[in-house]
Amino acid sequence: MDWLEALVLGLVQGLTEFLPVSSSGHLALGRALLGVEPGGDLSFEVTVHAATVLATIVVFRKQIWSLLKGLFKFKYNDETDYILKICVSMIPVLVVGLFFKDYVEDLFSSLLVVGVCLLLTALLLFFSDRVSEGRKAAENAHRNGIGYIQAFIIGCGQALAVLPGLSRSGTTISTGLLCGVKREVVAQFSFLMVLVPILGEAFLDLLDGGFSASAVGLPALAVGFLAAFVSGLFACRVMIALVKRAKLKWFALYCALIGLLTIVLTIAK
Repeated sequence: MDWLEALVLGLVQGLTEFLPVSSSGHLALGRALLGVEPGGDLSFEVTVHAATVLATIVVFRKQIWSLLKGLFKFKYNDETDYILKICVSMIPVLVVGLFFKDYVEDLFSSLLVVGVCLLLTALLLFFSDRVSEGRKAAENAHRNGIGYIQAFIIGCGQALAVLPGLSRSGTTISTGLLCGVKREVVAQFSFLMVLVPILGEAFLDLLDGGFSASAVGLPALAVGFLAAFVSGLFACRVMIALVKRAKLKWFALYCALIGLLTIVLTIAK
């Protein structure tokens, strides 16, 4: 992978991370269109995901700072309640990372898997949108608008979304809507719950020497990181409101079209 390809893929990651259209799926499709080999590792994906996580930290810095201040009061308050629920949501993805990482990495080379998962994303977005529209608005009895069981179920959605083509934000937001969590509550929770898992994956890769052993050179990784961070800042600021308010069915339609096109082109080869 050269620096120009890393630039394009970094921009793709940054612009698609915050929309329910699967950044990992678009990265896989981008690789195929550019003729970039997967390289047998996920170092580039981890790098650009870490960049968009950093963009998320910048955008949500006030909320994160508020959570940290509440945490260090060393008492059970709204902030510690929210952080504990984020911790609960991370349990499923931790299990997947510990026991199924190699299997998931192998799936990134299959565009057929990407196409099928994009169709699953479309179905999930459409179904959750219809259910949330039909449900009457009600006051959530849970503290911070979300319960521990709901947080765990949303975490299960995040764990499934490690599959390429299955949107993480789309899956977590849709899962939350199906559980009865309000759209604005689950949108913020969805973006904050990914911070620790992605940064943890990047840190572990660094400790294991995964980046030095990567088929992608450090200059390309650096260019991809910067591109994903800058475009992620733009996308997060502009598009997070869109994720909260827009009808998910339009994203569902997009995912369905791209998924079908991917499957047809893969089978036709």
